Amino acid sequence: MFQPNTLVAIVCLLGFSSAPAQQPSPPASILRLDGSSLTSTEIDATMARLMKDANVTGAGLAVFHNGKISYLKAYGQSDTEKGLMLTPDTVMPAASLSKAAFAVVVMQLVQKGVLDLDLPIQRYLPKPLPEYEKYADLQGDDRYKKLTLRMLLSHTSGFPNWRWFEDDHKLKIHFEPGTRYAYSGEGFQLAQLVVETVTGKSLTALMDEDLFGPLGMTRTSMIWEPRFESDFANGYDEHGHSLGPQKRSKPGAAGSMQTTLHDYATFLSAVMRFQILDPKTSAEMFKPQLKIHSLHQFPSLASETTTVHDAIQLSAGLGWGLYSSSYGNAFFKGGYDDGWRHQGLCFSNGDGLLIMTNSSNGDGIFKPVFDSILGKTSFPFDW
Repeated sequence: MFQPNTLVAIVCLLGFSSAPAQQPSPPASILRLDGSSLTSTEIDATMARLMKDANVTGAGLAVFHNGKISYLKAYGQSDTEKGLMLTPDTVMPAASLSKAAFAVVVMQLVQKGVLDLDLPIQRYLPKPLPEYEKYADLQGDDRYKKLTLRMLLSHTSGFPNWRWFEDDHKLKIHFEPGTRYAYSGEGFQLAQLVVETVTGKSLTALMDEDLFGPLGMTRTSMIWEPRFESDFANGYDEHGHSLGPQKRSKPGAAGSMQTTLHDYATFLSAVMRFQILDPKTSAEMFKPQLKIHSLHQFPSLASETTTVHDAIQLSAGLGWGLYSSSYGNAFFKGGYDDGWRHQGLCFSNGDGLLIMTNSSNGDGIFKPVFDSILGKTSFPFDW
């Protein structure tokens, strides 16, 4: 069984630091999960080969050891037309990596006693949820009264991923909230409404004040900022055609964050080293809420089920996916959008890997990169 206290016990509690984490130069070698070593030359050769074979425009790679960034390097281009190279500080859309960062900020509010994970969210809103324009479709379905932040953060709300995937483009609750897993961006957007209502702050301001600022994530925001113009990436489709940058003007907890390889690696390191949440709250975030039996993560409401992932105890945490492995308990989060593919994976021993790409082909290299650089991770790539 997944034991969250295993994760808590690996390091001592650290305080916030306002200074940015120093970018390490790639070392001569890194340690893999099994203790074997891999030279930076071997990593470079592996990345060059895999990116060429899969037609991946650019990729950033961060490796973690003992909770710290041990390797940080970008490969390929951020703009093929201008011949610009991707760097660790190149701004890219985080896509759904945004959800994990948002979940951590929600858990900060839980830690402070501002929010309760199990209180019906209706208790935080000044009027019935269907009276909000975006949620008028829920009128007549009283199951909305059962929704909690725990359900929204663990993808058990019953919502579709997005309402525009529905034939009529209307928001519906498809199953009894809390009873099964179905990935939902809609759930995170509703959680954002609750958080903004309770705090009286925009999500942009809240994330800046409570997460990005304290961790020194100076090139990260929930919206596009003019300061990013100095170094940003275009996304590229499966054929290598530019889709341009993604410059969102409205914050969205489900996927609007703009960040860099360096900044998001700093975030993951801080999560592993408990710089943000205390051990009790971290344990709650990484506690399995329910086992995942869907055959695939997408389409989110597909009815096919499987028990094949029971061997690794694949489960939903709060904002993260969870599983167990021979190297300890693991938490992970991916980010997918047209032109962008990202994946982060961290283990309870403080080891892990983050890969961020500006290519719709990026996920094609995830498994060989993980296998080559970390080792056999037991990550459920087929899910």
